[in-house]
Amino acid sequence: MDDFERYRRELTAHCYRMLGTPEDAEDLVQETYLRAWRARGDYDASRASFRTWLYRIATNACLTALRSRGRRPLPMDLAAPDEDPHGPLRPGEVPWLAPFPCDPAEEAAARGSMRLAFVASVQYLPARQRAVLLLRDVLDFPAAEVAVLLETSVAAVNSALQRARARVGRLAEHDVDATAAREVVDRYVAAFEAADVEGLSRLLARDAILEMPPVLNWLIGRAHYASFIERVYGMAGTEWRMLPVWANGQPGVAAYAAGVAHSLQVFDVRDARVARNTVWVVPELFGRFGLPERL
Repeated sequence: MDDFERYRRELTAHCYRMLGTPEDAEDLVQETYLRAWRARGDYDASRASFRTWLYRIATNACLTALRSRGRRPLPMDLAAPDEDPHGPLRPGEVPWLAPFPCDPAEEAAARGSMRLAFVASVQYLPARQRAVLLLRDVLDFPAAEVAVLLETSVAAVNSALQRARARVGRLAEHDVDATAAREVVDRYVAAFEAADVEGLSRLLARDAILEMPPVLNWLIGRAHYASFIERVYGMAGTEWRMLPVWANGQPGVAAYAAGVAHSLQVFDVRDARVARNTVWVVPELFGRFGLPERL
């Protein structure tokens, strides 16, 4: 079992990139281990390493799961931005991309492949192209090995990779100063908890994006963002506490309104400004980050 457990975290990350949700990823890793245990007598170390064998089982389990599951988007992938920050909120019925607990060190080792923007873009690829891109560009498996994993030819792997890169682009490693990004978010939190909308606005990029699964609404621009925050205070009051978390290698917060879990927020910080805030108004996510639903 030690051989199985040593790969659990990286297999979960792989399945998360394939499926877009930690819950599905964990289920698929459990399915992978069940399949591997049943087939342990068939494993041949002369043909593949134990790690490669597990990735083959996990990838095929994900491909099977994706036949009955659609991609997991974010609101800005589905609709135009809202022009009125005080307009009606529109609930979405689709399963959303979900955040993954992951600190900057783990994200750095993953070469930018856990960031929300990358995982969201991968969701647009057909399942097999998605698998090829992740196996080749994220995990650095040779084309010949990927061909064996997916039971196809090297030519087919190279063709799929070329098409995937044309749509998503090559994986770019993010050289982000995690400490500096956290400091920006800490100043944002201080302004938010003080209900200082003007101070908060100064921390936003001019084209800052705010999106809020599970509603379809999303906003772009500093003025719209700040106006919506004023609306939040009108709806939920000004008694807020925000606890720091890391998700997808990005700084985030768990936000409590009057001591009750409200939202899990993940920030994209660029040039010392908040460029994007994805706000999951899903209190059930707090448990995944080891946090209570009430303070």
